[in-house]
Amino acid sequence: MNILIVEARYHPDVADALVDGATAALDKGGALFERVSVPGVLEVPAAIAIAARSARPFDGYVALGCVTGPAHIADMFYAETLRGLMTLGASGIALGNGIVLAGDEGAAHDLATRQDLGGDAARACLSLCTFAERLGFLR
Repeated sequence: MNILIVEARYHPDVADALVDGATAALDKGGALFERVSVPGVLEVPAAIAIAARSARPFDGYVALGCVTGPAHIADMFYAETLRGLMTLGASGIALGNGIVLAGDEGAAHDLATRQDLGGDAARACLSLCTFAERLGFLR
């Protein structure tokens, strides 16, 4: 399987922790992967949509990033990002969601490392790719 990791780099320490978990899970799952960085979480769904429509789409996608800040702003960024990712997933794209919502960057980093949210997102993506392959949708 060939997977694209799309990482929002707005919070670089959190992004690195998420990517570490995702790449370890993809390595363990025997998947090939590439990474692309975007500025923030709102660009993650757009990057996946662009890649999915490219001449060389991937078998699956892992979305990684972090949203922090005042609740009224963070909740909006988080909800809009998830809406975009859910739209992509509902269209049949194998997608693992590793977008973290936390009160501050320290809490987000803790979630990313202690709960291995990047690894969980990668495993979810691999699970959907395996399902698609079983149904004949992947090469």
